[in-house]
Amino acid sequence: MLGLIQPLDGLLHSAAQFNQAASNITRATLPSSSGQDTAELSTAAVAMAQAKNSFDANTKVFKTVDEMDKTLINAVG
Repeated sequence: MLGLIQPLDGLLHSAAQFNQAASNITRATLPSSSGQDTAELSTAAVAMAQAKNSFDANTKVFKTVDEMDKTLINAVG
């Protein structure tokens, strides 16, 4: 059961990062001639993709730990 703490924490952290990136995207204005807004939008989109990848990885770790726990419980009795 203790093995689930880290992936759960990672899931929560990834979800918070994803929500922050989504919030940054929704606040972005239309690109200006300086390109600054485009750069901010691009950065937020990359952050959102990274948060999704992190969430997916933590989900896989969570599932693996859960399967290992079930296997151990079945082996012990």
